[in-house]
Amino acid sequence: MNIAEKEAIEIDFWKASDIESPESQSIVNILTKCAEARVFVEKLQAFGPIFSGAGSILELGGGQGWASCIVKRFYPAARVVTTDISPAAVASLPKWEHVYQVKIEEGLACRSYSTPFPDNSFDVIFVYCAAHHFIRHRSVLREIKRVLRPDGTALYLHEPACRAYIYRLACLRVNRRRPEVPEDVIRFREIESIAKDLGLTVETHFAPSLINRGPAETIYYLGLRCLPFLQKVLPCSVDMVIRKG
Repeated sequence: MNIAEKEAIEIDFWKASDIESPESQSIVNILTKCAEARVFVEKLQAFGPIFSGAGSILELGGGQGWASCIVKRFYPAARVVTTDISPAAVASLPKWEHVYQVKIEEGLACRSYSTPFPDNSFDVIFVYCAAHHFIRHRSVLREIKRVLRPDGTALYLHEPACRAYIYRLACLRVNRRRPEVPEDVIRFREIESIAKDLGLTVETHFAPSLINRGPAETIYYLGLRCLPFLQKVLPCSVDMVIRKG
């Protein structure tokens, strides 16, 4: 499957989904996103100093924009913009604005590697559990560098990640869990290398959160927390802090 085909599946998913299309009023979608919001709030608190100092914040791969609504709720003075590859996903943004009682400055459909914003537009760019869908990682990081202001920061949050030698097995696992959309796993060393090639600085933080995990996942991630050296060896969620000098 080529990149264009994968992007088309991603775009069409939000139109065809019984629970996530703009027309759907599914309580399952609301409950699922609210459960996931617990993880995002944990990240928002962990990286609070980065968000709190930002006057302008961009989300890439934001889906329906619920995470941006939480950011706006926490930091109402900031200009918050959310984007996603699928117009159908962005069309659901008003639902989440209503849930969180906020108004996002802008929600629009665009690819993460080709945004319509001028150079040096944002203090912070964040991606929540979506960078593993981006495929064109070098192009995305180049675009992030372009639209970040000098000394700005990009955050890849709660991303499934692994070493290259276990990549195929990790991909098999995540695609078995959610077969309707092609899933991927971040090879964090590759992202680090690309970022450095582009003149960005990057820090990878292993983050085996136990929030919103099933029974088997809870045991697995508890093991990673108890034996931290395994976090660099086995698949593990990561947060990546990418800075533009």
